[in-house]
Amino acid sequence: MTEGPRRRRLRGGSVLPGFGLSLGFTLLYLGLLILIPLSTVFLKSATLPWATFWADVTGPRALAAYRLSLGASFLAASINLVFGLLVAWVLERYTFPGRRLVDALVDLPFALPTAVAGIALATLYAKNGWIGRWLDPLGVEVAYTRLGVVVALTFIGLPFVVRTVQPVLADLDPEVEEAAASLGAGRWQTFRRVLFPELLPAAMTGFVLAFARALGEYGSVIFIAGNMPMKSEIVPLLIMIKLEQYDYAGATAIALVFLLASFGLLLLINFLAWRRGRRLRAAGGET
Repeated sequence: MTEGPRRRRLRGGSVLPGFGLSLGFTLLYLGLLILIPLSTVFLKSATLPWATFWADVTGPRALAAYRLSLGASFLAASINLVFGLLVAWVLERYTFPGRRLVDALVDLPFALPTAVAGIALATLYAKNGWIGRWLDPLGVEVAYTRLGVVVALTFIGLPFVVRTVQPVLADLDPEVEEAAASLGAGRWQTFRRVLFPELLPAAMTGFVLAFARALGEYGSVIFIAGNMPMKSEIVPLLIMIKLEQYDYAGATAIALVFLLASFGLLLLINFLAWRRGRRLRAAGGET
């Protein structure tokens, strides 16, 4: 009985020291760094009586923090979806002086410590800051408000959309756009009917990544949010406050809610990636 190509490849076609050994190290590494630490959240939350657990995760202060974190994260990711797509388009389709510098600046939120980003944003958008002094006469307050939370989350989420969309734009042949134009399609029609269907899966993946990243952001937000309970207090800050009050069970209960939300987002990301890969394979089979 002949062996399948996958089994033959696993036995003798890999430079790694055997599939079993590699898989064992992989599972051990993931278990020690991810599974075991996260399992403690479930175990600690399980020590709470159901009534206490429910009171902790549905209290007025917790609900206000959920609304702010989820709403601000969604709004920031939506802003990044639009402007991240625009930034990726400019970087990939145009050549201009300083292009490499702009491309490097996109990755700055990855390298910059979040606390430094928060201090810089709070300084800029304070009433006497470089930007805040122009917004204050218009009645727009950014620093120490909910709007400041959105600004901070938008800052840290931009690279996710840009870096997810950019490779797809690089693979799209400009001749496709030229062919659409030669057939009489306008710029909007070309974008809507030719480019947008190709960019949508990557753009949505970048959106979900930015949204998931914003949910867990702490350092850049606490310096610009004001951190007022029921008004500008985010969920990570509420968890830290409960830890400082030695309410470990209450902190892990709230953390469990956000852990499940993040896990759901990861499932969504993997589904979008699987759907995009399936679509690409189907397109390759048709050709």
